[in-house]
Amino acid sequence: MTAYEIVAIGASWGGLHAVGTVLAGLDGSFGASVVVAQHRDGHDDQGLLPELLARRTALRVTEGEDKGPLAPGSVVLAPAGYHLLVEDRSVELSCEDLVQFSRPSIDVLFESVAEEYGERAIGVVLTGANPDGAAGLAAIARRGGHTVVQDPQTAERSEMPRAALAAVTPDAVLPLERIAPHLRRVCAEAA
Repeated sequence: MTAYEIVAIGASWGGLHAVGTVLAGLDGSFGASVVVAQHRDGHDDQGLLPELLARRTALRVTEGEDKGPLAPGSVVLAPAGYHLLVEDRSVELSCEDLVQFSRPSIDVLFESVAEEYGERAIGVVLTGANPDGAAGLAAIARRGGHTVVQDPQTAERSEMPRAALAAVTPDAVLPLERIAPHLRRVCAEAA
């Protein structure tokens, strides 16, 4: 079994709670890099999201910087107003057009993760009010990565997980509180 090197998480409406819950369940021994595309309004230009999430986890949380490295056991968040991509084991930022009415776009992040990591990637779609992330999760699945979708019944807004379920048959559909234990288990088993 191939070891997982990266976990890509996408969330929108209700995402602060959902992403925080997942990150809170990952401890300092978690060996994969984590990248997050959380839809943010344009008013979060003070970088409050990294600070809020850092309070919930033992992992190091930073906002993505262009050409910044990815490191195991760390979390990189897409900055407000930028797409976050991964290439050559580092982060790239883009101001390209909105995708699914969003920048950062979950699809853009997931598609770059699928291209770069293939079967060594895990994609996680959480709560949200639009279909962003569905196409990207399908790209991860096509490349042999592991896919996880929050159970729509446990999502603050179910549209995003429902769109993901319509696009791909995921490896796991889980209530929010069971996602972090699942990630820890599959990463440990594959190591």
